[in-house]
Amino acid sequence: MEFMYATKEQFERLVDFKGAREYHLSKSRKKKDKRMSLSEAIAEYVKDGDILAETGFSYVRSPIQAYFEIIRQKKKNMVSIGSPMSNTSYLMTMGCVYAIHLSYIGVEMRGNDKNFARAIKTKQAEILSIWSHGSMALGFKAAQLGAPFIAAKQLLGSDMLKYNPYVKVIENPVGLDKSEPVVIIPALFPDVCIIHVQKADRYGNAVIEGPAVNDIALAAACRKVIITAEKIVPEMTIRELGNACIPFWYVDAVVELPYGALPGCCPGCYYWAREWWEWLVRVGTPKQENVDDIMRYWVFECKDQFDFIEKLGGIRFIDQATRLMEAAQANIDDSLVSFDYQEVIPKWD
Repeated sequence: MEFMYATKEQFERLVDFKGAREYHLSKSRKKKDKRMSLSEAIAEYVKDGDILAETGFSYVRSPIQAYFEIIRQKKKNMVSIGSPMSNTSYLMTMGCVYAIHLSYIGVEMRGNDKNFARAIKTKQAEILSIWSHGSMALGFKAAQLGAPFIAAKQLLGSDMLKYNPYVKVIENPVGLDKSEPVVIIPALFPDVCIIHVQKADRYGNAVIEGPAVNDIALAAACRKVIITAEKIVPEMTIRELGNACIPFWYVDAVVELPYGALPGCCPGCYYWAREWWEWLVRVGTPKQENVDDIMRYWVFECKDQFDFIEKLGGIRFIDQATRLMEAAQANIDDSLVSFDYQEVIPKWD
């Protein structure tokens, strides 16, 4: 296949089973202190041209502050993959990502994300392959299992088969009805992912509270893994709890980053900044200059997540976000805690 931007090597590296296996086997299994700052982790482990896997679920436990650091460091020529991959939108429009393996980009009730449409229509970025959520998840799972592929019913009956050069339809080689078609979904090996968690120790053992989405599989699939954590705790704390879902030998860097998922939410910690997403999607995405203004104010003029919080409202915002998370988890009704907020309604809506 010929592409506008992505290189043949980038395209093939995603499914390079042998190369990925050799890379993973060469990684050190030593138990060492991997703590570093966010800027150091992004500088060392996120490189121009990398295949970046988006983690979390859109704005839920996603490493959004780390994505902002990628923008600050002006990484470029990257390829993005993920299920879902809502944050890829602004990485595209800020020039960091120029090609994507698409499953879904959007922010549901916030409105239509015009960044994505504009980037594709103006050839600022290109789509390399199209996936369903389930098929892409199976690709990550195959990589985690050490299997070169998984045979499934995913994608059958859809036009996505026409726009995905990685998958193959064959007759089922096992079972009673061998004429029945199945789809061969290859193992997917992105270069790097950043996973935000509630707890981690200095070595990289990480705890995800709530749905892990694809993150456990991605920790095994990706060549490089950065953990950002709300809190770094002693190793014995994780051992005693017995709930580490990402083991240290997958992890290259550990960053203590409280509020690292803002302006998204982190289950058990804080609710998401709904007004911020309203502004980004409804005000920011219609024009490139709008995105530039929002990113200048919220990214380039913030050196870290604490500057970001001050612009959101400081301790008052954190107090409200914490209360809303507690209320949401306890199913407390609006008579005790109000979930109301001022909806952003631009003049063109």
